[in-house]
Amino acid sequence: MPSILVTRQIPESALAVLRAAGTVELPPVPPTAEALHELARGRDAVVTMLTDKVDDALLAIAAPSLKIVANVAVGYDNIDVPAARSRNVIVTNTPDVLTGAVAEFTWGLILGITRRLAEGDRLIRRDGWKGWSFTFMTGMELTGKQLGIIGPGRIGRAVAAGAGAFGMNVVFGARRSGGVLDGHPIVTIEEALATSDIVSLHVPLRPETRHLINRDAIGRMKKTSYLVNTARGPIVDEAALAGALRDGVIAGAALDVFEREPNVHPDLLPLENVLLVPHLGSATIETRTGMAELAAKNVAAVLSGQAPLTAV
Repeated sequence: MPSILVTRQIPESALAVLRAAGTVELPPVPPTAEALHELARGRDAVVTMLTDKVDDALLAIAAPSLKIVANVAVGYDNIDVPAARSRNVIVTNTPDVLTGAVAEFTWGLILGITRRLAEGDRLIRRDGWKGWSFTFMTGMELTGKQLGIIGPGRIGRAVAAGAGAFGMNVVFGARRSGGVLDGHPIVTIEEALATSDIVSLHVPLRPETRHLINRDAIGRMKKTSYLVNTARGPIVDEAALAGALRDGVIAGAALDVFEREPNVHPDLLPLENVLLVPHLGSATIETRTGMAELAAKNVAAVLSGQAPLTAV
């Protein structure tokens, strides 16, 4: 029977698919990087999470038996894909399954930061609310504003689809401008930053997108604008963002992902105009179950000699 390593607990429905395809080992606690290297030795398949680093050293230990690394995430920046290909190891991810959940969550962050929901919650919990007043904790209304989506992929397009419900205009920011997508113009990233009231990030983490939102990029944004990140933490230079929020360069930010998770830049923590959430974008029971089941089906397909469903 093929040997399958699963690095974290996943729903029983996904484990059942894997058990039908081979012998499954699930460590009692999430493995450290060093432990993962040893656990991968001699496996035919490894089911990983976005926090598991699959580099060439691990692949060398697992070779030549390893056939597939199934990542339970849409992003795969934790995996050295070229190294896997050089060793004939298939890498899969879980696109589409989480699109709706992340899009919904993005709108939750947009509403949360523009209407100061978490800030108000904190105020009440520390007994700081002294009663209603006409100008108290006013936020920004969405109707008539522009949403700039950096990254016109599945999730970005799903977020754009919800903008009409709030009466917002949408532009997609891309490396090159020109054309229309889903009825919305494609402009340069620079133009999207400069003209949008809310900028939402939906690009994968690659060398060219690391610190895409740096001090200069934030400086192009409107003073009244908000930044939202549900993509990957290192896309934003957190130190630059913290300084910009402190100095009023932009109005606020909402972050679900961070540069060095689970650590958050300490300069962000005391700021009231940033909403900080612990990487919950895909965290619904339905979505996480679907992601795990898709990863398991990829493993079962490859181990039975078939093509994977969602190869990277």
